[in-house]
Amino acid sequence: MPIAIRAGQSLNRRQLLVRSAATCAVAGLGSIARPYLSRAADRPLITSGIQSGDVSADSAVIWARADRPSRMLVECSAGKDFKSIICTASADALPASDFTSKVLLGGLPPGQDIFYRVRFESSDSPGLAGETQIGHFRTAPTARSNVSFAWSGDTTGQGWGIDESRGGMRTYRTMLDNRPDFFIHSGDHIYADCPVERELKLPDGGVWRNIVTEEKSVVAQTLAQFRGNYKYNWLDPNFRAFHAAVPLFAQWDDHEVTNDWAPVGTADDTGYAEDGSSLLVARARRAFHEFMPMRATPAQADGRIYRKIAYGPLLDVFMIDMRSYRDSTFNRPDDQSDTCILGAAQLAWLKRELVASDATWKVIAADMPIGLISEDAIALGDGPPDRREHEIADLLSFMKRAGIRNTVWLTADMHYTAAHHYDPNRATYQDFEPFWEFVSGPLHAGTWAPAPLDNTFGPKAMFQKGCSGENLAPCFGMQFFGRVDIDGKTEVMTVTLKDVDNRDLWSVDLEPRPDARPGQIMAQHI
Repeated sequence: MPIAIRAGQSLNRRQLLVRSAATCAVAGLGSIARPYLSRAADRPLITSGIQSGDVSADSAVIWARADRPSRMLVECSAGKDFKSIICTASADALPASDFTSKVLLGGLPPGQDIFYRVRFESSDSPGLAGETQIGHFRTAPTARSNVSFAWSGDTTGQGWGIDESRGGMRTYRTMLDNRPDFFIHSGDHIYADCPVERELKLPDGGVWRNIVTEEKSVVAQTLAQFRGNYKYNWLDPNFRAFHAAVPLFAQWDDHEVTNDWAPVGTADDTGYAEDGSSLLVARARRAFHEFMPMRATPAQADGRIYRKIAYGPLLDVFMIDMRSYRDSTFNRPDDQSDTCILGAAQLAWLKRELVASDATWKVIAADMPIGLISEDAIALGDGPPDRREHEIADLLSFMKRAGIRNTVWLTADMHYTAAHHYDPNRATYQDFEPFWEFVSGPLHAGTWAPAPLDNTFGPKAMFQKGCSGENLAPCFGMQFFGRVDIDGKTEVMTVTLKDVDNRDLWSVDLEPRPDARPGQIMAQHI
């Protein structure tokens, strides 16, 4: 992945944000603003909007997709007028990646609004370029300052696709109006196993009318069909506007592949590779990485998704993967085979990174909740830890011994919103310190009723909101996301659960606790 070259000094902070991806033809401004040399049909086009991701204090990933072989050209500036270019970068868009392209912009000033513009240049005719689209992100601060972000999950599920007459994916527009510094998508970016039909009947007698594409009208099995699920989401203008203006921190869960998948035992008619791995999962993983603005590092050569994203002195975000390294059984108490949800390597990594973190708040972004009873997840029911709960018990007790405080778990998956407080005084297993877990979703999918909690780790639902049944359509207003605000002076974290109409449903202020870690001595025990 090309690294951008710093082309200027840090400018004064501009208080400018873009609400949507602006498309414009730019001439005479920087290296990518070249004159049109031929008719419009000869110029490569941006087909699926633009997005940024994995933003740090001095860098960010930029993503776009072209309609043909071409080269993506990116410039960024601290000003919306692009009078001074901070850095440039470029990368090829080729058939092997479905014409998606990513670059890493480096040498950026911290804690500042950055504007970037993207266009594609023809591979056959250098200098022949298409239209320009402009996006925005904000780099992480290096000083103690306010931080605001949103999280949710579950997009285009249960057959509820894009109904233009009902405003499309409205939650993305609402989240954009909140102006978060970044957005954590907790998984289920697509529902590869949930095709959309042209019309669905609603319980009130109305009709939901989907946009339908060939690749989204069947259960995904081929690489082209997985890619088509991601391209479908980009048809929505709310989705495009949001991703052009707000950086994405992406993780995945099951529906990027198929319902409740596990590393072994998930296949299609073509079966498995020579090493025993699922070909279906391999195709799904490839499409996920092609369409997500994630950093590519040598450590992630195997498609690794778990990672830490540092966002200034007040916040570290730990993006974990509860899907790729789990055991391949259903979570049932009568099955006594060996089980895991994180896997030994990821669990050891998480412990090391938590010990090393100097951030005030440590957010663990998870695929799914801890205490909600589910055959696909962790909780089995009341009683001491069993099966996958042993890994969570090990992690929680480790954090207590290491003096790691101010951890907050964020997730989606359950298609309703809730605030769970875990307390050893209510728990069967008591070797941990109290912590919060917040659930919010779906973004644009069917809504469900709240699920039961078990008492293994003592969760209590301080708030929950869902529907009374299952698969309630998005048009009935029960689509949810969460907002987190960290005060730069007091370091207080405020978590607010919100709905598609931007109503504050419930909120709590969390006071940070003093660090109790005895130096770094715990690192040797990981």
